[in-house]
Amino acid sequence: MINILGINISTLKKSEVLKKIEQFLNNGGQHYIVTPNPEIILETEKDEEFFYILNKASLAIPDGIGLKFAAWMMGKNIKRFTGVDLVKSVLQLRITNYQLRIAVINWNSGLSKKENIKKILDRYKLKNLVIDINRNGKIPQEMVDFKPDILFCTLGAPYQEKFIYHNLKKLPSVKIGIGVGGAFDFLTGKTKRAPKLLRILGLEWLWRLFKQPKRIKRIYKAVIVFPYKFIVWRFFLPFLYRPNVACLLYKKENNNYKILLAERRDQPEHWQLPQGGTDGEDLITAGSRELSEEIGTDKFKPMASFKNLWKYKFNKNADNYKIKRHLGYRGQRQGLFIAEFFGADSDIKIDFWDHRGWKWVEANNLVNEVHTTRQEATKIFLEKFNNINKKK
Repeated sequence: MINILGINISTLKKSEVLKKIEQFLNNGGQHYIVTPNPEIILETEKDEEFFYILNKASLAIPDGIGLKFAAWMMGKNIKRFTGVDLVKSVLQLRITNYQLRIAVINWNSGLSKKENIKKILDRYKLKNLVIDINRNGKIPQEMVDFKPDILFCTLGAPYQEKFIYHNLKKLPSVKIGIGVGGAFDFLTGKTKRAPKLLRILGLEWLWRLFKQPKRIKRIYKAVIVFPYKFIVWRFFLPFLYRPNVACLLYKKENNNYKILLAERRDQPEHWQLPQGGTDGEDLITAGSRELSEEIGTDKFKPMASFKNLWKYKFNKNADNYKIKRHLGYRGQRQGLFIAEFFGADSDIKIDFWDHRGWKWVEANNLVNEVHTTRQEATKIFLEKFNNINKKK
């Protein structure tokens, strides 16, 4: 496995991928497969849910020549496995003792209609069901009753990955869910593939630009923006500290101050102040945004901010490091945002992707309540908070 811009990518060969898929079909569990390309990886920078969904996949198969070039610059040689080739390979699988049942959730505004997709599946002599839905559609009961083994979803990224992630358990018969985007458009002939030579040279993007000029924005992201981001991530960020803001949210009860802590989802019993990257914003703006995202409400009042109070290096040997959105930086440089909470506890909806729980703790016991690795910084933050209260 290799990590590119925070997304874990499989380094398995095609034969190994297909063997893994056969194992998924035989082991009785549920799995989902994603096919990241440069555009998809860039999308995760602004979509936290999508970021974590990709990194929780059972397999992330590289699709896009940009990922192959990026891997080369990291000293790795990964095998690209396009979506259309993946679909064809899966349809050709023959599992001992039973015939696969294939279901397709098809985007009703896509190029390929369900009648065309069904003809392709019939050609492989597979029991199948194809249903058209919109991108916000739900699992039809007809599909539950059909009891498919494999679910293909053509809603396009990130809709198809989110659809599979949130609905897989509602289809208990499904052993593998795969987001395939426009793969069936090639199989049904709605979109013509680039000549083989261009595919070998990694110039499919040029062919698609020639055939579909309206894709220029997407192609610009893939061939210009992605390489730039990768070079910065690979060769510059390891020497830099990520600007970060710690958020100290407090409320006053019976003349005592209580401060909110969040428990990290990836590390049970690791309690800390909510925090996040500033993304080029000032501390008040970044702190307000981050706190709103972390606790799910804006019922707080900004009170103060302090720059550059703490700096630390990341532990790159930690098991959870490779699935962090800040991956690439040497460490973090923290400022502090202080805000007063004026809502009710029922207003707090903690961020599911980052945290598993939250609690209020007495201010005078804050340092003892945070994880040991956070205590030294928390002492500094608490001192700033106490100084503000003394001035009131």
